[in-house]
Amino acid sequence: SNGTDLAIGFTSSTVAVLLFGTNFVPVKKFDTGDGMFFQWILCASIWIVSLVVNLIQNCPRFWPLAMVGGFVWATGNVTVVPIVKTVGLALGLLIWASFNLLTGWASSRFGWFGIDPEEVSRPVLNYIGAGLSLLSAVIFLFIKTEVQSSSPSLESTPLLRESSINVSEDHPDDSWVNRLSPAKKRLIGCSLAVVAGILYGSSFVPVLYIKDHGRRNESIYAGASQFDLDYVFAHFSGIFLTSTIYFLIYCAVRKNKPNVYPQAILPGM
Repeated sequence: SNGTDLAIGFTSSTVAVLLFGTNFVPVKKFDTGDGMFFQWILCASIWIVSLVVNLIQNCPRFWPLAMVGGFVWATGNVTVVPIVKTVGLALGLLIWASFNLLTGWASSRFGWFGIDPEEVSRPVLNYIGAGLSLLSAVIFLFIKTEVQSSSPSLESTPLLRESSINVSEDHPDDSWVNRLSPAKKRLIGCSLAVVAGILYGSSFVPVLYIKDHGRRNESIYAGASQFDLDYVFAHFSGIFLTSTIYFLIYCAVRKNKPNVYPQAILPGM
């Protein structure tokens, strides 16, 4: 019934808010350097979860198009650590979540990228809600934050440390973010948060496209499953593949000397 579906929807949204709102807290607790190693570990863990879900779902049909959504999501995910280091987790999350919401709303409401537009029973209230979300997103951009440096003080730095592998001895946290001025940190951090939000908000469009066209007999996706969990493995495979490609490119740019932080492995998982 509609009441049951509504209850399930709000319950699921509440759980998602709690989990998505806290999953990057370890970034603040542990040294992650430039974030490339951390994002790869995170995406590897995501893929493992999707593999379990895929087995539980008896291995539904794999649609390669769903991997495009994973590519979009992983691209946004690469920006997370720089965002946290420049404007902080709280402000960064507020900005990218707002633009995530607005992008997801606009793409589904107006049928962007070939998906079916979603009809609402009260359009006026729908637009008012979207307008308030946009207003809050603009306000968030003007919030001032002070991000504490993750580099330890000289008094607290041990003579011997094993915090990372292949990291310069002179600069234990040799991240490009640490060399930016406060003004540039804010500009880059807020800009990356906006980009991340737009990418996150559009990452599920390929899955929606497959589902919508699965109801059309003339489409190559005719008969595609309408159950969202059937696309988890393909979507998350795109995430892990993209993350791995980015990490390999990073290793090549670093001349096979990537900044690897072992203490970030468990938090990333």
